Amino acid sequence: MLRIDHIGIAVKDLNSSSKLIEQLLGKPSYKTETVESEKVTTEFFEIGESKIELLLAESEDSPIAKFIEKRGEGIHHIAFEVEDIEKEIERLKNEGFQFISDKPKQGADNKMICFLHPKTSNGVLVELCQSKE
Repeated sequence: MLRIDHIGIAVKDLNSSSKLIEQLLGKPSYKTETVESEKVTTEFFEIGESKIELLLAESEDSPIAKFIEKRGEGIHHIAFEVEDIEKEIERLKNEGFQFISDKPKQGADNKMICFLHPKTSNGVLVELCQSKE
């Protein structure tokens, strides 16, 4: 793993949450993007070499809507950047980790992503992400 790429935060209101993070960090977001496959709109803020990703559900059946319904707003996941996502998935499977899906898919911010199941990572949803070239 190369570094912490971002921390994802589930929110109910993207506008008010964006203003809050902008005030906290002292700078605006650099990107807002909709990810159709996840039924979510994301907004990214840079902080050093890492990012904060705000996640707004665009449908009641999206993973973010379900998360907020169960746990409320807050930290949803931590994402680690990897050089070779396929290789890292295989390595982690060999270490006994389980994945929500076995294959990476297109995520936000020009990344391929895959999530570890939280039951094998101390209740934390872990995202692996690899930049697309």
